[in-house]
Amino acid sequence: MTDMARPSGAMSEDFFHRARARLTLDVPAALNDLAAQAQRGDLDLDPAVWERAGVKATRPAAVLVPVVDRSEPTVLLTLRTELPSHPGQIAFPGGKIDPHDCTPADAALREAAEEIGLARPLIEPIGYLDLYLTFSGYRILPTVARVGPDYKLVLSTAEVAEAFEVPLAFLMDAQNHALHSRDWKGMTRRYYAIPFGERYIWGVTAGILRNLYERIYAD
Repeated sequence: MTDMARPSGAMSEDFFHRARARLTLDVPAALNDLAAQAQRGDLDLDPAVWERAGVKATRPAAVLVPVVDRSEPTVLLTLRTELPSHPGQIAFPGGKIDPHDCTPADAALREAAEEIGLARPLIEPIGYLDLYLTFSGYRILPTVARVGPDYKLVLSTAEVAEAFEVPLAFLMDAQNHALHSRDWKGMTRRYYAIPFGERYIWGVTAGILRNLYERIYAD
């Protein structure tokens, strides 16, 4: 896909206007129906690798993409604790969808409350991005949401080492979206990375941010 024009001034009003116009809270059938088509995710750049690896993404999950409504909006991200499943990775708040979650958005908000103490009254869900399939076997539905800037966090230190904000304008600039590659089970796998100072945003998180860029700023 060719890169679209970079977002410019009056970004807060413009972003939320675009997001409300382009996203919905309609749950895609492919979240739970493995036979339904879902073409976003780690397979985007390397569909042949996905097929050769025999990966099956079967576990429904949800993440929150929290856009903080400042005069210059930011995205709230977390640095995961050094756990074997995601050691020191930068991620969105989120996790698996539990049976008692009414919607994927509810799961994302619950996880955000559990992981970083982000209060629900400050969160306005706007809509879902495309379903994102991962090589680790998850079917992730990202919920884009407006977050009030006066939040106070309480981190679950078992899961989250730190929470921080990154300017939305930086993340939505395609010139900051780098394509990297690495060996994965004897195969070369390509992925997006968005370095930001000492932060290295990559993999699923960078892929979802790329999808946000494409959904909101595509012509």
